[in-house]
Amino acid sequence: MYEVFADLHVHIGRSEKGKPIKITGAKSLNFANIAKECAEKKGIQIVGIIDCASPYVIEDIEEFLKNGEAFEIPDGGIIYQNKVCIILGSEIETAEINDEGKTGSAHNLCYFPTLNDIKAFSNEMATHIKNITLSSQRANISAYELIDIVEKYNGILIPAHCFTPHKSFYGNCTASLRRIFQEKYDKIPAIELGLSSDTFLADQISELETKTFLTNSDAHSLPKIAREYNKIQLQEISFAEFCKALKNEGGRKIVANYGLDPKLGKYHRTYCEVCDKRIEGTVPVTKCDSCDSKIITMGVFDRIEMIKDKEKNKSPDFRPQYVYQIPLSFIPGLGSRTIDKLLNHFNTEMTILHKISKDDIEAVVGSKIAEQIILAREGKMHIVEGGGGVYGKVE
Repeated sequence: MYEVFADLHVHIGRSEKGKPIKITGAKSLNFANIAKECAEKKGIQIVGIIDCASPYVIEDIEEFLKNGEAFEIPDGGIIYQNKVCIILGSEIETAEINDEGKTGSAHNLCYFPTLNDIKAFSNEMATHIKNITLSSQRANISAYELIDIVEKYNGILIPAHCFTPHKSFYGNCTASLRRIFQEKYDKIPAIELGLSSDTFLADQISELETKTFLTNSDAHSLPKIAREYNKIQLQEISFAEFCKALKNEGGRKIVANYGLDPKLGKYHRTYCEVCDKRIEGTVPVTKCDSCDSKIITMGVFDRIEMIKDKEKNKSPDFRPQYVYQIPLSFIPGLGSRTIDKLLNHFNTEMTILHKISKDDIEAVVGSKIAEQIILAREGKMHIVEGGGGVYGKVE
């Protein structure tokens, strides 16, 4: 057994031929560049690319496999330069009926072992989605129905950024995942926490006690890869081993979740759309404390306060440690040139954040920046909370 770093939610902005995939994603964010970024700069050994059901991306993957640097393996996944295992995924938006009987929507991460599996999934989903070439498109089916299609093609389904106010199950659809998935609930091995939540918040919901928690970047640009990630213990890097880790089988498991302090997330606290400010009133917030408006974007923290059914700090025994991680790009004083200088000396961001001593960092970029990196590593930096679509700030 050995341990690897994994980021399982990375978008594609454009195809190799410039076709739009994730409209809000960077143009440089294509399949080949993601693989290269993970191998050469980030130090990520498993990456989930979640726009692989787009026919444009499928075409790119087929070309990618012809260049000799990457190949599919029997246990699922694509190995790149013998450094990175790429898990092929698709983010699908499902139509849900929320607790009030109204229409809601939620994002689902669907992962598959082989290119043939995701191609077959893409062909079937094209009958449920208006434009299968684009990322995160709305399907005319529910997650209850989607999970059967995913399993039909040997895949697994994981609810994405579960608590965010837009496009998530707990955020705008339900107070209970079990209500959505019913007798299929146990088929879901894990949930994705999202940038505005953490283990300590999510473990206040009792139905999640049996679910593995994942912390992923939801990257819309190359530098954002690994702003959140997981440390996984497994025997080798493959889709099959990844699935065993999610289910805690045979010694495989998630060893640690590395995530932003939820206060940095852009939906952590409730936001008044009229006053254009975070609301600091009584939790949970249901209206603005300044103008009494109910035109608000409910924050993750407040939403969990509304639906929780157990006390904080009561996590199950198998739950790994949650480490508050501030990526290099969030640290004050670290511009792109300084980050490149660090990477030139220490190879990957994972090495800088986890292994290099303060003295070694100081020798390259000076004492002030070295001190900032160590404070970030130890979770000792002051944070101004985010909300309403605006990220928090490190000071």
